[in-house]
Amino acid sequence: MPVVKADLGACQGYANCVVGASDYFDIDDDGLVVLLRVDVPEDDRKRVEEAARSCPVSALMVVDE
Repeated sequence: MPVVKADLGACQGYANCVVGASDYFDIDDDGLVVLLRVDVPEDDRKRVEEAARSCPVSALMVVDE
């Protein structure tokens, strides 16, 4: 099953990911991404990948494990 991974060192809190998939991503009080869900069912994969790609600093990715 695909999973979401985040590079918190790269995250700058733009929140584009939250706009694209608020059921998977949030932003904490420090302005960093929070992964609300890690496992990505195939039905959600395209939407979550698009949300991850919308990150201007490439801090997110969806990978197969």
